[in-house]
Amino acid sequence: MFSKEERKAIHTSFWKRFKSKATQHKNAEGKRINWLNYPTKLKQIYIRLHADNNLARFSIEIQDKDPGIRDLIWEQFEELKKVLENEMPATGVWNKNAFNAANQPIYRISWEIENVNMYDRKDEEKIFNFFIDHLHGFDRFYVDFREVLFGLLK
Repeated sequence: MFSKEERKAIHTSFWKRFKSKATQHKNAEGKRINWLNYPTKLKQIYIRLHADNNLARFSIEIQDKDPGIRDLIWEQFEELKKVLENEMPATGVWNKNAFNAANQPIYRISWEIENVNMYDRKDEEKIFNFFIDHLHGFDRFYVDFREVLFGLLK
């Protein structure tokens, strides 16, 4: 097993390599973008990338302390579900009973690949391609429908 310092160094190096690879790709509007911190420009919607020694997960997280706001955003995503799923490489898992790292209730739409290990360099390309494919799919969707989501929250 790795020490805490070794894990931190591996994580830092992994995400630096991912950022380097991802920045080679422009968004759907032809602009450079920070793919690691996807700019939804809505404080309630976050794109999360997670990798560990078992899986990699791309997720859209809807976070707001007000469950009514979360419901409103979730309902809009559900109305756009077919469009979103058509842009993504696979069907997502829609979960209204998720929790974030701070144990706060959130709604999550996620895609995972299992049996990959961020600590194993031979899995790195598979994980990076998984993230990039899902980021691009979400970006194509978001460029077309972000104004709908902005309109809900103004």
